[in-house]
Amino acid sequence: MTTDHVEPAVPGGECEREPDPSDSLRTFGAVVQALREHAGLSRVQFGELVRFSKHTVESVELGRRMPDASFVERAEEALGNTGALRHSARFLTRGDAGLAAWFRQWARLERTAVSLCTYECRLIPGLLQSEGYVRALCENEIPPLSDDALEATVQVRMERQQLLRERPNTTFDFVIEEAVLMRRLGGAQVTVEQLDLILDLGFLRNVTVQVMPANSEQHACLSGPVRLLEMPDGRWRAYSEGQENGRLIAGPKEVSRIHMRYARLRSQALSPKDSMGLLMRIRGAL
Repeated sequence: MTTDHVEPAVPGGECEREPDPSDSLRTFGAVVQALREHAGLSRVQFGELVRFSKHTVESVELGRRMPDASFVERAEEALGNTGALRHSARFLTRGDAGLAAWFRQWARLERTAVSLCTYECRLIPGLLQSEGYVRALCENEIPPLSDDALEATVQVRMERQQLLRERPNTTFDFVIEEAVLMRRLGGAQVTVEQLDLILDLGFLRNVTVQVMPANSEQHACLSGPVRLLEMPDGRWRAYSEGQENGRLIAGPKEVSRIHMRYARLRSQALSPKDSMGLLMRIRGAL
C-alpha cells in the first residue's frame, strides 16, 4: 500500500482518521436503527432517552463506535426490553478500529507474539501510554481528528495495553530516549500520570523498561525507532514506521541486522534498575 491510499495517523501508527466498522458493529448498529425507527423515534429523540448525543447515536448506528454498557442498557429500555441489544452486544468486536491501515498487520502479530521489543526516540511507546498522553497526541494531530476518530484511538490504545497484563508469559522490552521522558506533552499533570504508569507497568515481571541516557557517547539505533517481535514458531519480524507509512519487515537478513542493533542498544542503555531510578527522579522533580 502506498502513502497515496492511507490516511494521516497519530504518531506511533495506532490511529487513523475514521475507524473501519467491523461486521458485528455494523450489524448491531443496524439493529439499533431498525428498532429506533420502528418505535417512531428520531435520532435526537432517541438520544435524549439514552442520554447520549445525536452524533453518538449516529456513530453507533453506522457501526463507527463501540457502544458502552450504559448505552446498551438505556437503549434496551427505550426500545422495548426485548433482550436483543443486550444479547448481541456480547458479540461485538472493534475489528481494527482506531489503527492506522499500515499498522494493523503488526497489531495482529502482537496478540500472539512470545516476545516484543521496542525502541522509541520520538514519543512514549503506545503500549505504555496513559489515556491523557494519548489524548494529547490526538489533540496535536494536524489536521485535527474528528471526535469519533479521537475516541476510537483512545479506546484501542487502552485495549492494546491490556496485552501487558493479559499475556504474563510474553516478554515486553522497551528502550526509551531520556529526551522523550523529559518532554511535557499535554502539560505537567499528564506527564506525572504518564510517568506513574510507566513506573507501574515497569514493575510487572514480564516488562522491562530501559532509558537511553541523553549523555551517552554511543548509540546503536541512530537510524530510528525499532520494533521487533518473536512469533510462536521462533521466527522474528520487524516493523519500521515514518510519516504517513509503516512497513512490516520479514526478510531474515534485514530483521537480523535490526535485531543486532537493538541488542547493542540495550547494552548501551541504563540498566532496568537504574532506569527506574531515573524515572523516579524525573517524576519527583515535577
